[in-house]
Amino acid sequence: MPEQTTAPAKRIAVMDLGTNTFHLLIAEAGADGFHVIHHQTEPVKIGEGGINKGIIQQAAFTRGIKAMQGFKKHIDAHGATAVRAIATSALRNAANGNDFIAEVKAQAGIEIEIIDGEQEAAFIYEGIKASGVLTDKNALIVDIGGGSVEFIIGNKTQVLWKQSFEIGAARLMDKFHKTDPIPVISIKAMTAYLNLQLAPLFIAAMEHKPTLLIGSSGSFESFAEVIELEKGNPFDLKKTRSYEFDFDDLLGLIERLIKSTHAKRATIKGIIPVRVDMIVTASLLTIYVMQKLGLDDVWMSTYSLKEGVMAGMLR
Repeated sequence: MPEQTTAPAKRIAVMDLGTNTFHLLIAEAGADGFHVIHHQTEPVKIGEGGINKGIIQQAAFTRGIKAMQGFKKHIDAHGATAVRAIATSALRNAANGNDFIAEVKAQAGIEIEIIDGEQEAAFIYEGIKASGVLTDKNALIVDIGGGSVEFIIGNKTQVLWKQSFEIGAARLMDKFHKTDPIPVISIKAMTAYLNLQLAPLFIAAMEHKPTLLIGSSGSFESFAEVIELEKGNPFDLKKTRSYEFDFDDLLGLIERLIKSTHAKRATIKGIIPVRVDMIVTASLLTIYVMQKLGLDDVWMSTYSLKEGVMAGMLR
């Protein structure tokens, strides 16, 4: 009898091209979803110097091309046969975003898809759902990017409401965090701005009454890592899908970060360099939403947009 051979598992590559960070996730289809083969993060900062001007500056443009060429090498080396590169707020709103997309195709052979805020929120929900953190209770999912912030109200069976707002941490930093530590007058100005911008969220929250907040990757990963490392506990984000915050721990850390200087933040283990400054406006936004909606049950999911895209491709 001839020996039976098993077909190799399908390998998929997903890239999430954010305002601060470009992510590459290569995974293999498995019985329980997917098994990560390679995960890479590049601090491209594509929005640096131009996020609120609607332009990708030359240095950021060059960094982005170099990162995509590097991703292409890993995709080929790992034999990924299905590839998607998803671009969000910074490329969506940049006047020269299409130039960047054309250059990536020419120099790295990767086709980039620009998605709108609604699609972005839908992918984030799918990623959070795949992490297993959702329950029957209504949750407010918050994904703080550099360019945009996605808010989704839903549970493990459905999305009840979702919206993307162009108020990401890099945009807020550019508008309000001009001196360090951030002065009280700037915090008040940012609060007034959020009151206006997030009016649709408050209306949706009154209707759907979320009882917990789930922070999607990004700054929430940093919050969790800093808290655990300061307690002397080992913490590996690659082995963590979700994390439940102690409310007092989270509140205490956020207050410290808001009052801190760049030099102080740079010494805190658990905060990656690309997040050292943006974590201040991300912290302010987090505490603002928690207090405004009275949410003290807070979780973090390491799964986000790229895992949502991956889950969809595997289906």
